[in-house]
Amino acid sequence: MPDTIRLTAADGHQLAAYRASAADASAGLVVIQEIFGVNRHMRAVCDAFAAEGYAAVAPALFDRVEPGVELGYGPADIERGKALRGRLDDAAVLLDVAAAAASLGGLRAGIVGYCFGGTVAWWGATRTPLFAAAVSWYGGGIAGTRSERPNCPVQMHFGGRDQSIPISDVEAIRAAQPDAEVFIYPEAQHGFGCEERSAFSPVDYGQAQSRTLAFFAEHLRNAVRED
Repeated sequence: MPDTIRLTAADGHQLAAYRASAADASAGLVVIQEIFGVNRHMRAVCDAFAAEGYAAVAPALFDRVEPGVELGYGPADIERGKALRGRLDDAAVLLDVAAAAASLGGLRAGIVGYCFGGTVAWWGATRTPLFAAAVSWYGGGIAGTRSERPNCPVQMHFGGRDQSIPISDVEAIRAAQPDAEVFIYPEAQHGFGCEERSAFSPVDYGQAQSRTLAFFAEHLRNAVRED
């Protein structure tokens, strides 16, 4: 059942999180928001993963600077989201990610993120030992930290027509991380996986989501069965 829960990070900060879980979940996912907060779309993302058999939890990372942020996708929302993201401390963000992972109760865990969250998912793989798999969708900050060493298998998804992430950046990531799965969707734009954005591409979303689910099945659920 979906629910809003409270988390406490290692530094004592308390934050909200949205949790949706299959009754018999054998693996968990930390789902990281875009710059628009844990809004209706991010809750729907968690619900979709729960329907696939996971326990999914999305920490409200903006609670560090402004509690309860839920934005839309208009120009003013984008500017406000960017401003809120600019006020976050990256190390503190990872404390909140760790609190979300701990809330999964010992389930083998993966991390998945979108836009800003795509970068945070990469950091979850490289800057923590918490996850057995990480998936990033159009993470704009990955190129700048592409030389970091991941502690788990990583899969990434990028749009070929993303105006904020040049293909040269994607190729630099691919060169720096030859073991990562890096997929480019030639006609997709930034945010192609969000059904509430004009950039939404159902075909590209479907392919990227299928790859995401297969990746997590391999590294989380199948690994649990083998154990």
